[in-house]
Amino acid sequence: SSSGADFDVEYDGKTYRVHIVIPGKFSVYNAICAMGAALQMGIDMDTIIKGLENATGVVGRVEVVPTNTDYTVIIDYAHTPDGLENIIKTVKDFAKGEVITLFGCGGDRDNTKRPIMGEIAGKLSDYSIITSDNPRTEDPVSIIEQIEVGMKRTDGKYKVIVDRRDAIAYALDHAKKDDVIILAGKGQETYQIIGKEKHDFDERVVVYKHLNK
Repeated sequence: SSSGADFDVEYDGKTYRVHIVIPGKFSVYNAICAMGAALQMGIDMDTIIKGLENATGVVGRVEVVPTNTDYTVIIDYAHTPDGLENIIKTVKDFAKGEVITLFGCGGDRDNTKRPIMGEIAGKLSDYSIITSDNPRTEDPVSIIEQIEVGMKRTDGKYKVIVDRRDAIAYALDHAKKDDVIILAGKGQETYQIIGKEKHDFDERVVVYKHLNK
């Protein structure tokens, strides 16, 4: 589910119930790998399970933002075609409502991936919001237009909102019960690079402030 994963592990003739707060099937695989390593180090299973229950994951990687809403907000660092595809597919595994993907592409970086990411989001998401990431010295509108080339190859519904703060506000205002909003690209970053300047931009703070207006 959007709040984590529960699974059974069979070991040494016993079945153990495990709960982790990090969503996604890949998190289950990671947890099992960690269990195997811990067992080899001589740590007992009960201690391992308690450790997994207390693990909060890595900031900006499938990070669930506490919102006290009937929809879910997830922050993820996905900023490549492969990363974007993985996070959307991960969320689709447990999302009960629609998957809303908000993303952009960095400026002064590989521009060949822009239409590819647009096409991936268009094919896999229920709705996409194309916005700015770190435009740097490039024109944000030009970056978005390159993303749209790929988006238009699909039947995906989308909206363009250049200002990322406004885009996040739009996503929060239009999400419905059981929807999952993916804020992709920034992850652990707490800034946005526009031109050659860094501006404070922590998506967790942006979400909190908008919801607490």
